[in-house]
Amino acid sequence: MAALVLFGGGGDLAMRMLLPSLYFLDHEGRLDDDLKIIGAARSDETRDEYVEKVRAACESKATPDGVWDDATWARMEARLDYLAIDATDPASLKPLKDKVGDGEVTSFLAVSPSLYSRIVKAMKAAGLAEANCRVVLEKPVGRDLESFLAIDDAVADAFDEDQVFRIDHYLGKETVQNLIALRFGNTVFEPLWNNLSIDHVQITVGETVGVGDRWPYYDEYGALRDMLQNHMLQLLCLVAMEPPSDLDPESVRNEKVKVLRSLRRITHEEAGRDTVRGQYVGGPFEGGEVKGYDEERGLDSDTETFVAIRADIDNWRWAGVPFFMRTGKRLPEKRTEIVIQFKPLPHSIFGSGDRGEIEANRMVIELQPEEDISLSVMNKKAGLDARMQLQPIKMSLTWGFRGKADTPPRRRIAYERLLLDALHGDSTLFVRRDEAEQAWKWVDEVSEAWTDGHVKPIEYAPGTWGPPEADYLLERTGRAWNTSEA
Repeated sequence: MAALVLFGGGGDLAMRMLLPSLYFLDHEGRLDDDLKIIGAARSDETRDEYVEKVRAACESKATPDGVWDDATWARMEARLDYLAIDATDPASLKPLKDKVGDGEVTSFLAVSPSLYSRIVKAMKAAGLAEANCRVVLEKPVGRDLESFLAIDDAVADAFDEDQVFRIDHYLGKETVQNLIALRFGNTVFEPLWNNLSIDHVQITVGETVGVGDRWPYYDEYGALRDMLQNHMLQLLCLVAMEPPSDLDPESVRNEKVKVLRSLRRITHEEAGRDTVRGQYVGGPFEGGEVKGYDEERGLDSDTETFVAIRADIDNWRWAGVPFFMRTGKRLPEKRTEIVIQFKPLPHSIFGSGDRGEIEANRMVIELQPEEDISLSVMNKKAGLDARMQLQPIKMSLTWGFRGKADTPPRRRIAYERLLLDALHGDSTLFVRRDEAEQAWKWVDEVSEAWTDGHVKPIEYAPGTWGPPEADYLLERTGRAWNTSEA
């Protein structure tokens, strides 16, 4: 018997993302017939009570997409089981070991990372870290390099590296995977993917929500550690990495590590110029009045809820091409995108004025609210004008997975791809230990530069794209954010 064990199986992540993802995979016939799904948590409830909670969670996700049906649920229900356990106690894990026997076990730790060390030690003692076992770790693992290594050393003591799957759900998104196909499957793009053709790259992760009740967690991490260290640096790696020799997991991850090792260190002398820290204040937003971060926390804080940063990759391909990243709470839109801004033509034969201004080509890779890849190119405006007139047009490059216009396909939960890969032992889209180490090292250097340079958060109003200094970060180089007009 193969088993997927969800530690924290009754928590928010499991109910909102993991179990609905498994339902959708079952609906498409992608789960092995003998796979058992075992929820494991502290709450003292029966299997039937747990199954009812899972049904409600899956039904709420599947019904709007039109893929709820009794046959799928019957299969899903038959797979489900529940055990009330203390995952940090080997004796408490014995009934779980008895239930899975000697079969292949994939354990997903959907619990606080502060418990990882104690849980993996208990798993090893209970026989749940054998050669046929895998463990999936949800981010963030640690809050800096030192704490990451402390946790990961405990993981490494229980599991070999090829058994460890450090998850970043952004890498499960269809558009992120399509970026790899776009870059390395087309001679149209790969020869242009360098400092000869690309002017700069932007990565934006904008959220409209505030921190709210999550402030105890957020106050420890801030925007830098919560978003940039994992999601945004992973996206940067996929944009910037060299072509891997093949799609073997180690080949892909080797190239990502090279990018992280090539990131130029930001010193405290440069921190005030190349980085921006921000914190939202209270004010009108989306038709109401919202609190500032300090008000939500109930105490003054120097935690950043917004960060913008210029990163430089010191290698031959990207020398001279700045990568601008920004992320924050209480921004005007929920938007995640990568912008590849190509260089302008060295000379235009079209002049300007009534012939139209030449705009440099731009590729926008959108991850949310929609998933799309669009390319802006110059095109002759239709008509019988005596003189050629130009206009920019956008071409969608992702129509192939969008389906018919009248029957749009279901938008997958990113965890679907990652759960399936973990169950099959494919680690391509997961983060290797040395990747995480290099990312934490660079982020720690930024944090230290802020401390040494006395860089404090700058206040920004809700519904804006962070402090004005974030715009200046690009404007002083003659550039502008893609969404600065919003």
